[in-house]
Amino acid sequence: MQITGAAISLNVDDVAASAAFLKQHFEFREEMAADGFVSLTRDDLGLNVIFLRTGLASLKPDSLREQRASGLLLVFVVEDIDGEYARVQREGVEITTPIETEPWGERYFQVTDPNGVVVQLVQWMTQPDTQE
Repeated sequence: MQITGAAISLNVDDVAASAAFLKQHFEFREEMAADGFVSLTRDDLGLNVIFLRTGLASLKPDSLREQRASGLLLVFVVEDIDGEYARVQREGVEITTPIETEPWGERYFQVTDPNGVVVQLVQWMTQPDTQE
C-alpha cells in the first residue's frame, strides 16, 4: 500500500469560523471549498484539515451526520513552543490550557476554536521513549 495524502474531517456548526481561526492564527490556506465544506492545508504539514457543516447531506456514513467534533485534539508539533505561545497571546487568542511540560518531555498548550475544536501545539523537550 502507498499512502499519498492524509486528512482529518471534523463536523462543526460554523465551517467558516473554524476555517478562519486556522487561517488567521496558524497560517493554513484554503485548498478547496464548497457549500458546507472547506479543506485547509499547509505546505509543511502533509495533512489537510477539513471542516464539514454538521448535518451535511453528503456526509457518510449517515450515522455521523449530526455528530460534532468533540473528544479529540488537533495537535501540531512545533519547534518553538514558547515563541508560539507568546505569539497567540499577542494575537488575543484565549488560552484553554496554559503552557506546561509533562514529565515525559512534552511541552504544550491548548486553544479552542469558535466551534469548540481544541488545537494543541506541542514541542518535545526530550525525545519520547520509543522502547517497547
